[in-house]
Amino acid sequence: MAAHVHLLLLLIATVCEAKVPAVIVFGDSSVDAGNNNVISTVLKSNFLPYGRDFVGGRPTGRFSNGRIPPDFISEAFGLKPTVPAYLDRMYSIKDFATGVCFASAGTGYDNATATVLNVIPMWREMEYYKEYQQKLRSYLGDNKANFTLSEALYLVSLGTNDFLENYYSSLPGGRRSQFTVGQYEDFLVGLATNLITELHRLGARKVSLTGLPPMGCLPLERTTNFFGLNECVQEYNDVAVEFNGKLRKAVARMNQRLPGLRMVLSDPYELFLQIIKKPSSFGFDITQRACCSTGLYEMSYLCNQQNPFTCIDASKYVFWDSFHPTEKMNQILSEYLTRELLLPTFS
Repeated sequence: MAAHVHLLLLLIATVCEAKVPAVIVFGDSSVDAGNNNVISTVLKSNFLPYGRDFVGGRPTGRFSNGRIPPDFISEAFGLKPTVPAYLDRMYSIKDFATGVCFASAGTGYDNATATVLNVIPMWREMEYYKEYQQKLRSYLGDNKANFTLSEALYLVSLGTNDFLENYYSSLPGGRRSQFTVGQYEDFLVGLATNLITELHRLGARKVSLTGLPPMGCLPLERTTNFFGLNECVQEYNDVAVEFNGKLRKAVARMNQRLPGLRMVLSDPYELFLQIIKKPSSFGFDITQRACCSTGLYEMSYLCNQQNPFTCIDASKYVFWDSFHPTEKMNQILSEYLTRELLLPTFS
């Protein structure tokens, strides 16, 4: 399966070469390439066994055993095979000219979500982006930089933390005391609309907005679903479906309202759920537990090299830690989204 998917990515890369000059990424741990490495937070992954299947076996701060979706998407569009983190001091504007990641693990549309684990809020990701624009213009010149910024593919992926780390958490003063879940969905859709509107004002035209996965099927949620016999939490999955539907309508409205905008909703829900229900059809063996540690509740520092339970072959698992997919899962989802949505829209 991995060789088959890699071949498809190579074929797509041939077709898509030079279709977009850069991939620019905003969001949470699903797309964070290592920005959390340099901030004061417990939510980090810049240590083994994270990154053990990355090039050189290097833990970069990606929450996986290897690459994450922006990396595969960048490669599929004929660009570099990894998108570097903006705060990573190993890289400069020369590296960022064809792709850059501003994402921060643990963040959400809601600024209050970022405070839970002291990570970078979305408003700060936007400030970094404005700083990046200035650096890019100095490096490329105004005309070429403006072309890059308008023709780049913008990947925006967040929302899961808003529900699981904020709304459904037991934190005092949380959003559940202020909103019904439907009201909170609407609140987040409003924030997403504001975010895309601001990106459009700053020059973005090609945007992929990612919907929620079946978040009730994450190993952490299944582990704590004692009364549901450790099956997927249906309430959380229902919220994901409802929220994705609201996002889809918002995307349609923005495409009509914002001049020149070409935006798609990249919805991973159905494919993700299909893989969880029929893993063997996709080359997986295990869906309920993750590879790292016991695979039940560990992520970040609880998923460490000293733990004797971490699996040998992550390609048999859908999840790497209790919250995040393996590289193989990321590759399958990315190939599907690229072929079915991004390639037809942006080529």
